[in-house]
Amino acid sequence: MKPDVHRFALIAVTVLALAGCENETAAPLHGYAEGEYVLVASSYAGQLEMLNVSRGDQVQAGVDLFKIEQANETAARTEAEERLHEAEARLDNLRKGQRPAEIDALRAEAAQVEAARALSIIQLKRIQDLFAKGVVPQAQLDEAQTNLQRDVAHLAQVQAQIRLALQSVGRTQEIEAAQADVDANSAVLQQAQWRLDQKSLRAPVTGLVHDTFYVQGEWVPAGKPVVSLLPPGNIKIRFFVPETDIGHIRIGQPLQVSCDGCGAFIPAQVSYVSTQPEYTPPVIYSRDLRAKLVFMVEAKPAPAQATRLKPGQPVDIKFAWQ
Repeated sequence: MKPDVHRFALIAVTVLALAGCENETAAPLHGYAEGEYVLVASSYAGQLEMLNVSRGDQVQAGVDLFKIEQANETAARTEAEERLHEAEARLDNLRKGQRPAEIDALRAEAAQVEAARALSIIQLKRIQDLFAKGVVPQAQLDEAQTNLQRDVAHLAQVQAQIRLALQSVGRTQEIEAAQADVDANSAVLQQAQWRLDQKSLRAPVTGLVHDTFYVQGEWVPAGKPVVSLLPPGNIKIRFFVPETDIGHIRIGQPLQVSCDGCGAFIPAQVSYVSTQPEYTPPVIYSRDLRAKLVFMVEAKPAPAQATRLKPGQPVDIKFAWQ
């Protein structure tokens, strides 16, 4: 893999510095600051309706960055919400009994039927006494008995209706199906809300607005970043160590970084050591040119001090063993 121009120049500077200082271990290594940017993009395309930040702004996590037109997503969410309400009402209706007014009417009817049954009992007893004395015919006695049986059956019917009214009007399978419908519509609503949220994005981290890529009114394709953020913790130092000194480097090892106009040293720690060596031209591997074999090393400055560095800025690195 061919190194880019930036890396090529850095390696060349490193080797020239080493050649000029040969055995002077006090000479610092040379490198540059680099940033790992957080690119904020929407999963859906649309016209950029609002851009709330500008290049160079410092933003806190959760701050609104931009909004893409969302009429379609808003309508879809409203539809999903209404469907969920409908499904919930259907389930609630299945779980409930009849309305209180209907139950009160059934209880009033039961009271009337109970009164009619009591009257039929009295009338039957009177007819039985008269029939025993031969005053009334058999037909009248049969009619009185039939009236009592009718009232008893009617009372049993009304009481059964009251018990049914107090229970769920739906069967267990119907309630389970209605519950599944509610769950499905709830999931659809969550999806609609997620799509709507993708059109109005907030800062996922605290950091510097490094750049904005679209202006208000432009069409933003799906997945294309609108804003790039640079959190302080994403600033790192990249430099190259000759093969003769790479044995001194360990992950977590402290070092000091200096740069033009930075003032005091910036503390940092080694965060990565490449396992792949790189050659500086000419590509000749010999004992005499071993210094041309270098390894890339990365270090992370303390977050509180990282903002003193700017991506691309040249820096000098010094270890305790130098």
